[in-house]
Amino acid sequence: MAAIKQSLAWWCFQRGNVTAEDLLAQAARIGYAGVELCPQDVWPKARDAGLQIVTMGGHASLGDGLNRRENHDRIEREIEANLALAQQWDIPVLIVFSGNRNGLSDEAGLENTVEGLKRVARAAEQAGITLALELLNSKVDHPDYQCDHTAWGAAVCRAVNSPRVKLLYDIYHMQVRHDN
Repeated sequence: MAAIKQSLAWWCFQRGNVTAEDLLAQAARIGYAGVELCPQDVWPKARDAGLQIVTMGGHASLGDGLNRRENHDRIEREIEANLALAQQWDIPVLIVFSGNRNGLSDEAGLENTVEGLKRVARAAEQAGITLALELLNSKVDHPDYQCDHTAWGAAVCRAVNSPRVKLLYDIYHMQVRHDN
């Protein structure tokens, strides 16, 4: 059986007086293979500690995401720039977001999100980088977030039909959304 490669989410652990170097060195010492969502200025330090940078944000703004056509041009530019960075730093996954509903129906949001992801799926395929659409709960932590249940996110991925567009399935968020 293959060993599990674990990573830590930067924002969960970078607190107080702990330096980036100390956090990364200790993470590597206890067996972590990578770090997720660390700031770009920390990337060289992560590499020096022997850790892979596992994920980075694909575009700005969790709330203003792919479910709005007016965001597609901006998001496409941001994802294309971040795909280049991900290739340069060997980062396998960019995290992308549906955005908040703001009155948009789930059907319209799904259609728009699919359209937005189709615009960048080919570039992700060519780069060998996965775009992971994050599922988040809208009950507690991210009110009004559209990609808040598994079936919706899975429908987006099926409709985009790319091997490089997948779901980021956060068990915490989905157990909250699906009533524990």
